[in-house]
Amino acid sequence: MILEIASFQISTGNQIEFEAAFEVAQNILAGMPGYLGHELDRCIEDAGEYRLLVQWRSVEDHMQGFRESPRFAQWRALLSPFFAAPPSALHYERVFSSGK
Repeated sequence: MILEIASFQISTGNQIEFEAAFEVAQNILAGMPGYLGHELDRCIEDAGEYRLLVQWRSVEDHMQGFRESPRFAQWRALLSPFFAAPPSALHYERVFSSGK
């Protein structure tokens, strides 16, 4: 399992519309092969800053399976009108884990 962390900066005043669009876009994401789960978090200090955390089976499931699919274009069309800057995304693998 890998974790994709995508950062979105949303244009001022468009947060509610972005979240409504994400409600639709998340169904596209969830239907992809290799998808394991996701969460979208909004920054407390900067209401226009969001982090999308997506669990994928592999980097290839994200980069080839999703990003190179026609469904990515649909996903991007729903969300990109709200981006104040191009999003960034990186992939992580777990080194340590703890919790209750």
